[in-house]
Amino acid sequence: MKKNMRIVFMGTPEFAVTTLKTLVEHNYNVVGVITAPDKPAGRGQKLHESDVKKYAVAQNLNVLQPTNLKDESFINDLKALKANLQIVVAFRMLPEVVWQMPEYGTFNLHASLLPNYRGAAPIHWAIINGETKTGVTTFFIDEKIDTGAIILQKEADIKNDETVGSLHDKLMNIGSELVIDTVKLIETGEVSTTIQPQTEIKTAYKLNKDNCKIDWNESLDNIYNKIRGLNPFPSAWCYLENGEDTLAVKLFKVEKDAATHSKPFGTIISSKDDLKIAVKGGYIFIKEIQLPGKRKMDIKSLLNGYHFSEDSKML
Repeated sequence: MKKNMRIVFMGTPEFAVTTLKTLVEHNYNVVGVITAPDKPAGRGQKLHESDVKKYAVAQNLNVLQPTNLKDESFINDLKALKANLQIVVAFRMLPEVVWQMPEYGTFNLHASLLPNYRGAAPIHWAIINGETKTGVTTFFIDEKIDTGAIILQKEADIKNDETVGSLHDKLMNIGSELVIDTVKLIETGEVSTTIQPQTEIKTAYKLNKDNCKIDWNESLDNIYNKIRGLNPFPSAWCYLENGEDTLAVKLFKVEKDAATHSKPFGTIISSKDDLKIAVKGGYIFIKEIQLPGKRKMDIKSLLNGYHFSEDSKML
């Protein structure tokens, strides 16, 4: 017999909206939506609402925006919703008092094939590490990060020229379907779980300025994978040394060409139409770049008005 589901959904960015939208379109009873508080953003410091909040408000869903998830008044508000299932997609770590509350538990959608790529940036790291497969996992939350018992998983291929932008959208859509499949299992009482294996695993570390910087001494494939694994957000960067100038530049679309050469790594070779960087095992062709204080531009637009000196290089 089907259970009567009362769902609380927790999430913040666009990745989470697709799942919430899919739950609403499948006519599930979403009794509350928990999302991040509005934040001042931009030059005018206007309050910015999360993507999840915008969608939830448009659907007349009940929205809660706690600053502290252990706050007594929030806990009371959450209890008052009488949810029997909580679903978490791209939110923050929950205190035990929250994830233990509903009768049928709290499950999370994670954008990797767990146990690999636990952590903050699983989509990025799968590409950076040159994986050809990744996927999505639903699991019941426990006291650690991304370690709970697995409910369902679905694989997705990573194409050779995949970027984090395209893979994000692919996993967002596959993930929303996996959440519906997971809810159906819980609803009918047919859910079974698998404990995550204790093996050596790859981690999805939080991204920062240091691990987004390109090391031009790395191999052709490693550099290529890193740049596409950070394109379009937060983007890979490096220093461009051109004559007297040293500029921090961001790189977006690139192509690779395996070749033998004797040029020092990081050397820039520019022509009327192309800009390529000599690396170990070949060249990286830059197709999109962003100079400080400028918009992202295609390389032909840059080469029209920007001159590279003969000894210019990437650092």
